[in-house]
Amino acid sequence: MAATTNADARGGELIQVEHLSKHFPVKYRITDALFGKKRKYLRAVNDVTLSIYKGESLGLVGESGCGKSTLAKSIIRLYEPTGGRVVFRGKDITHLKGKALNIERPAMQMIFQDPYSSLNPRMTVYEILAEMLSVHHKVPKRAIRERVAELLEMCGLGMEIADRFPGEFSGGQRQRIGIARALSLEPELILADEPVSALDVSIQAQIINLLYSLQRRLDLSLLFISHDLRVVRHITHRAAVMYLGKVVELGATEAIFSRPLHPYTMVLMKAAPVLDPRNRVREYVIEGEPPSPIDLPSGCPFHPRCSNCRDICSKKEPGLSESTGGHFVACHFPLIDAERNANKRRQTCD
Repeated sequence: MAATTNADARGGELIQVEHLSKHFPVKYRITDALFGKKRKYLRAVNDVTLSIYKGESLGLVGESGCGKSTLAKSIIRLYEPTGGRVVFRGKDITHLKGKALNIERPAMQMIFQDPYSSLNPRMTVYEILAEMLSVHHKVPKRAIRERVAELLEMCGLGMEIADRFPGEFSGGQRQRIGIARALSLEPELILADEPVSALDVSIQAQIINLLYSLQRRLDLSLLFISHDLRVVRHITHRAAVMYLGKVVELGATEAIFSRPLHPYTMVLMKAAPVLDPRNRVREYVIEGEPPSPIDLPSGCPFHPRCSNCRDICSKKEPGLSESTGGHFVACHFPLIDAERNANKRRQTCD
């Protein structure tokens, strides 16, 4: 069952992302300069605007390489944004550096995709968690061990593992340690970057349920990045669909899943595998490959792969606009319009 979408249950905006972009320069050779070629950029994130409310879970979905992880790392300032701004707790943190950034960072923590590389293999579990607490002066020195025990207990572990190294644990246990580390600084916002994609299927549900219970228990705001639509539907209040560095649909999770407006969202859902061993045929496969983020197509970025494409789609890029209450879509011909037209035709025929 999806998380409740009652807007009254959420607080105000915790973080606002406004027209955020992140571009990476492509290797520029001497011969390129000699022949007067312009320097190219990989446009990983392009003009993204969204908000996350206090106590809310926002899902971020899309194909691999669409910019989900880059967006999260730009929000938390692991990457320096190329353009736009990030406002956290009413303060613009886009260009903060040094001590000013370190003051804000503890309230934003990240859970990384790979639990095998995100933990220092030379430190024990106790040292990993204690370092966070001591460096940021979250608790008195005498209370660190007690706080470490509390964090491990919250994540389904015990102090008996505290003196062991990350290499001695399974992937699921390592991810629990990573979650405990993220919680150690009592953050208001957690950015979970595909936290279960590197884990065995049998363990994924345990980690998802742990995140879900912690988010509710601690009233955390959560940006949950995943390519698994079923998981996003289960634990998030709202969802944002990304394609080629842009958000193409945004709204209440249940509304998006029950009535998607963007053609890409529709085919993404139809292309998802079905958990039925008797059904070995996918209902739909997304045609073609995504265009290069270095040489973006004109107009709508999805138009080369869209079965509903028309002349305007290749010429003019649609902005993200509200179609129904709180449901936004970047499409000249959203699916709800096609549905209404079909209903009108049926009524005329009747």
